[in-house]
Amino acid sequence: MILEEAKRVIRVEAEALLNLESSIDRTFEKAVEMILNTTGRVVVTGMGKSGLIGQKIASTMASTGTPAFFLHPAEGIHGDLGMIMKGDVVIAISNSGETDEVVRILPIIKRLGATLIAMAGNPNSTLAKSGDIFLDISVKEEACPLGLAPTASTTVTLAMGDAIAVALLVSRGFKAEDFAMFHPGGALGRRLLLKVEDIMHSGDGLPLVTSDTLMREALFTITSKGLGITGVTSADGALEGVITDGDLRRALGQGLDIINLPASALMKKGPKRIRRDELAARALQQMEQYSITSLFVFADDSATAPVGIVHLHDLLKAGIA
Repeated sequence: MILEEAKRVIRVEAEALLNLESSIDRTFEKAVEMILNTTGRVVVTGMGKSGLIGQKIASTMASTGTPAFFLHPAEGIHGDLGMIMKGDVVIAISNSGETDEVVRILPIIKRLGATLIAMAGNPNSTLAKSGDIFLDISVKEEACPLGLAPTASTTVTLAMGDAIAVALLVSRGFKAEDFAMFHPGGALGRRLLLKVEDIMHSGDGLPLVTSDTLMREALFTITSKGLGITGVTSADGALEGVITDGDLRRALGQGLDIINLPASALMKKGPKRIRRDELAARALQQMEQYSITSLFVFADDSATAPVGIVHLHDLLKAGIA
């Protein structure tokens, strides 16, 4: 019984979303263009469950490049309508289209010189008729068996808001770097803001030997730098290859007397590289792709001499991995 009811609810809401998809037309496009062309902000308002959904819509817009905030309609009629300025776009949400607190602020919105996008489930409602643009969020039925609790209707409203926010994001050419500016905290901010140069080892911490260095000295470099690797360079400083502690174990396992060999005899040519200005998350992607734990860092794509090295442990410490 419980599982059947849960599946029924999901089916009802899924059907409501599919119906919403089929209803998206030029009117939706006009709403997005209205927001793109505005010189003001987006003000989202709604009461009750619609208000809760409206708060999420405003938050999503604000975090994806569209200045937006939520205005509680009941607070609006007691002074907060002063937050609305000429040139703003107001998105008013009411499933019935007759919510008293919302309807009461509609004339003031017009007087303040803001344009109105009405999101309602009734095209003949006061809200729908007052809007400069009307977006239909009607549903055939609520998932609530009593037909009372907003369920399918709030899901559709949320989806409509997400559709607007994402359409705006794409139209503005919003990038991951832009998103990161609004999310500086936590793991997301670190992944999107932290660059390789912020965590790489450089200077004395950079493990490098020349190609003619004997392995007895190269071993000291590998162990003393604590990264389990050394780069092998030519006389002019260009990186030619790398030697890892794994390479040493394999050579010893083959019975090779490596102590008096030059570093060039054991190095692997063509090491993977990354630019210093790339995101640290990109370094992690490369390490996972090639099953390696270190990347030598270069100033740019044309540089031959490394300026640093980044290790998987650095990414772990920074919270990237």
